[in-house]
Amino acid sequence: MIEIIDVLRQEHRDIDKLLRVLERELSVFDRGERPDYEVILAVIDYFKNYPDICHHPKEDIIVERFQARDPVAAAAIGDLQAEHREGAKRLGRVAHAVERVLSDEDLIRQSVHDIIRDFIDHERKHMETEERVAFPAVVKALQPEDWADIALHLADRYGSPSEPDFEEKFSTLRRNILELEEAAEIERSD
Repeated sequence: MIEIIDVLRQEHRDIDKLLRVLERELSVFDRGERPDYEVILAVIDYFKNYPDICHHPKEDIIVERFQARDPVAAAAIGDLQAEHREGAKRLGRVAHAVERVLSDEDLIRQSVHDIIRDFIDHERKHMETEERVAFPAVVKALQPEDWADIALHLADRYGSPSEPDFEEKFSTLRRNILELEEAAEIERSD
């Protein structure tokens, strides 16, 4: 049942696409031009919802099983759930900084840059740690029965008829953001 690790890696690649969008808009801001705030706000909205609704719960189920199977190895990789909470706090700082910019408050541009750059860099570092350290440790430690149990938990969580398409909704939102960014890039190049 290691294909769930492949799913998580794909989700990381999808998340990184949006980090690159945010990075491009930040470079526009850094040049003293006006970035596309519709794109920035859409990325913030995505990050406010997607990780906690779709991505982190999958990781949490796996980590819980890993902690039960090999607590010493699990402790060695650190507290991924605490890192997720820190990421949410960093995102809150990004959202607040953008709100202040849009409200025409006096802000030091470098401070806004630093807040957004901090979020981007920490998200990438976190995903890299998961992929380089956590995922290999999990794959090494978990047994076939663990993967079967994880699959059941995921089926219970994601097979619910109450929200059958919520992952597809986020996929559509991500595609829409990428299209908005492409349109903004074309408009800026004209």
